[in-house]
Parts: sequence; C-alpha cells; structure tokens
Amino acid sequence: MGRYLKELKSGKLTVDKAKIKQAEKLDGKYLLSTSDKSLSAEDIALGYKQLMEVERAFRTLKSTLSLRPVYHTKDDRIRSHVLLCWLALLLVRITELETGLSWPRVRAELERLHLGEFLHKDGRVLQYTELTQNQRNLFKKLNIKLPAKIKSIG
Repeated sequence: MGRYLKELKSGKLTVDKAKIKQAEKLDGKYLLSTSDKSLSAEDIALGYKQLMEVERAFRTLKSTLSLRPVYHTKDDRIRSHVLLCWLALLLVRITELETGLSWPRVRAELERLHLGEFLHKDGRVLQYTELTQNQRNLFKKLNIKLPAKIKSIG
C-alpha cells in the first residue's frame, strides 16, 4: 500500500490518487518478459501459467499431501520416491479435475468410509459402512466401481 501513499509537508499521509489511476490501467493484464525473441506472446503467457501450476503442485506436495524431506542414499530409492510423489500429485489433480472439488473436500468425504471387522466364533466379516450419496457421486465421477458392502466372509 505504501506506493499509493504520499507524505505531505506537514508529515500527514494521504492517498496518491494519480498513482492509483495509473495502476488501474494495468489491472487484469500480464507484464511478461523473455530473452527468447522467437516465442509468441501467447507462448510466453502459457509458459508462465504452466510455471504457476508447477509451483502450485509443489506447494500441494508439501502441504496437502503432507510430504516432508526424506533422505535416501541410493539413486534408485531417490528416483522411486520422486516418482511416487509425482504419481500421488497426479492422482490429486485428476481427482480435482474430474470431480470439480478440492482435494481436501474429496479426501474428507472419502475418509468417512470405513471398513469394519466383525468377529464371530465361526469366522470374521469385513464390511464397509453404508456409502453416502456424496461418496457415490464421487465414485461415479471418478469412474470407480462402488465397493461391495461385504468385503469378505471367512
């Protein structure tokens, strides 16, 4: 906000309306620069938008997926870890795009689905809780077969 203020001789601060008018002319516009003269304005803008998406993806990896640094010493373990993180992020993004919901909302809804274990002298039964309509809708949007109510009897 400081750039839109000016100090009067009396020391009092006032809003510089001329600077606000000047800034309003740029509202909703991108100011981009590149050293590659062969790129079109559209390519430059798309590149920056993709960069913002990649940065958002890394923030998601650290926050939404709660991933923290893992220290591996072998190259194959490092590559495997990065691949698993990337696959998790891919699943999150596909889920968001297909459902139109944020990952935290989808996750919260699906975390309400539980598998109960019921023991009896003749064996055990694994049974899912009843699906809510929201859960059914999520499975349908994601083209995932609904889980059977009874997982196993044995």
